[in-house]
Amino acid sequence: MATSLGSNTYNRQNWEDADFPILCQTCLGENPYIRMTKEKYGKECKICARPFTVFRWCPGTRMRFKKTEVCQTCSKMKNVCQTCLLDLEYGLPIQVRDTGLSIKDEVPKSDVNKEYYTQNMEREIANSDGTRPVGQLGKAASSSDMLLKLARTTPYYKRNRPHICSFWVKGECKRGEECPYRHEKPTDPDDPLADQNIKDRYYGINDPVADKLLKRASTMPRLDPPEDKSITTLYIGGLGDTVTDGDLKSHFYQFGEIRTITIVQRQQCAFIQFATRQSAEMAAEKSFNKLIINGRRLTVKWGRSQAARGKEGIKDGVSEMGTRLDPVPGLPGALPPPPALDEEAPANYFNLDPSSSPAVMNIALPPPPGINPPPPGFGPPMFHPIGPMAPPIPPPMSMRPPGQIHYPSQDPQRMGAHAAHGSRHGD
Repeated sequence: MATSLGSNTYNRQNWEDADFPILCQTCLGENPYIRMTKEKYGKECKICARPFTVFRWCPGTRMRFKKTEVCQTCSKMKNVCQTCLLDLEYGLPIQVRDTGLSIKDEVPKSDVNKEYYTQNMEREIANSDGTRPVGQLGKAASSSDMLLKLARTTPYYKRNRPHICSFWVKGECKRGEECPYRHEKPTDPDDPLADQNIKDRYYGINDPVADKLLKRASTMPRLDPPEDKSITTLYIGGLGDTVTDGDLKSHFYQFGEIRTITIVQRQQCAFIQFATRQSAEMAAEKSFNKLIINGRRLTVKWGRSQAARGKEGIKDGVSEMGTRLDPVPGLPGALPPPPALDEEAPANYFNLDPSSSPAVMNIALPPPPGINPPPPGFGPPMFHPIGPMAPPIPPPMSMRPPGQIHYPSQDPQRMGAHAAHGSRHGD
């Protein structure tokens, strides 16, 4: 027992005696067959300092033993788990839940006021059926969009892992694999998540986990209504083959009168047009990022008018659906416009510079009969023999097409023809 009967300031009638703890699924563990020990008045509650019944158990294999930290009265006042002090419905810290439901904490922190407040809450709990929370939480709204987005839907059993072995961090652990603690590097001591306080968690102040979740909620995407007030159509994507016209109508009729529902089977999408803009805004707000029909999560966006789609189309690589399109690699750039044709000037089919290209090209003629042609590579530049075995003649500099050379075959200097020609003449 934590304290003696004489030294404790509370009457023994106020001490708590329970048969089973109030726990969340994560703290209880994934094993349905657990052994739980019960100790009457084993410790003081860390919130109200009253002795209460402590339960201790192991949630699973290779997990650390867990125990209840607060009494059931404090747990019922906040609707939280007795061990982790997270909300039983959403699995979130109290600060996040109170922010989402717009609840202001009124739990006193002084000893006398805390005792008086606890007695009033116990009286209210005794008069209720026990299925709904009491106090300000029982008077709050039933749900919140932010809480539904941040809520943890499945248990997170990694939270029950053993603590880090301090001897292993110092390099002095001699247990090896038999050590019941984790052999891992600790987190950064400057990390705000490394310093958590159970009282701050309960009162919803200075909770680093709650601050992290609230920052995540502030950066979540939102669906802003368009400026055009005439748009009353919502785009529903990802229908698949299981979602029908009746399924969409049965879900969206609660927001207002529906004018038309158009399903495009080829694109697996639908367009729902409401009679009023207010109904469309309410449907978009209540369905964005949380619309699930027949087990499929559907995409909700605002529709666009035909005039806006015709004017905008695809701009700067962004399609009308908001998807950025990557350019196809390897495609040539846009061609320049053709020059204006002059009737008197000759047609320039090869885009040659008229100032540098001669009007008449000096074409090499074969030698007269009776004279043997020079061997390949030893004749004048334009007197190389023309035949099937002759090497290709590089074009003169004036006939080289302007612009950048894109292929090695376009460069007559690549194979060193002039260098070889000069070296042979030097010999």
